[in-house]
Amino acid sequence: MACIVLQVRDCTGRRVRRVRYGALMTSKTSYEVTDGVAVLRLDDGKANAVGYDTIAAVDAAIEDAEQDAGALVITGREGRFSAGFDLGVIGEGPEAARDLVATGARTAARLYGAAIPVVAACTGHAIAFGAIMLLSSDVRLGADVEAKIGLIEVSIGMPLPIFAIELARDRLSPRHFTAATALATAYSPRGAAEAGYLDEVVPADELDDAAMQRAQALAARVRRTAFASTRRTARQKTIDLIMSTLDEDLEHFGVLD
Repeated sequence: MACIVLQVRDCTGRRVRRVRYGALMTSKTSYEVTDGVAVLRLDDGKANAVGYDTIAAVDAAIEDAEQDAGALVITGREGRFSAGFDLGVIGEGPEAARDLVATGARTAARLYGAAIPVVAACTGHAIAFGAIMLLSSDVRLGADVEAKIGLIEVSIGMPLPIFAIELARDRLSPRHFTAATALATAYSPRGAAEAGYLDEVVPADELDDAAMQRAQALAARVRRTAFASTRRTARQKTIDLIMSTLDEDLEHFGVLD
């Protein structure tokens, strides 16, 4: 699919919105920039499972938003933020599973180290890599709906990789760290806010507006150069650890029992 860029301008000629679909923005994702805020929406019409196409779309959104916008919002479809990695790919065998997880880990590190603030609008279930995207974002708003949020890998026989552990260690409440990782606890949105996956829970019909308002405020307040420098100081050691251990850590990744 060729890349298509649509620019919409107001009566003064100022660009207010850009929507892109194409090789990196598939039928499962859309990207737009409005009033200085980039929005990546994940919507595969199902559970928002993450395969290579979605990972590429997240990478492209980060890269474009760092050039086009002052903040990035990542959101899902109603009731589903993301159910994690595509089990169709994981089921192809250990090598396929390792390759997909490694690709996702690099994107999570990229999101965690983005040069602009990232706001996650958690529309519902956020499991496994869906939860990792929350851990990698700066501000996490969740819809007040029936949903499960968490790193549930251990409950299905998969050990958590180092990159997931380190993101959890940084972003989760120490009081919930063991329950959230080794004990594979899945939280409700309000429980997720207590644990540290979310920062705030809002009514579902207010989530989009709340995320945009928060992102616009960040874009207006945060000075880009100072933000990027502070980001490196705060997170580069964790990113370096993730990247330096990734290949060896995933060498024997898979379902253990």
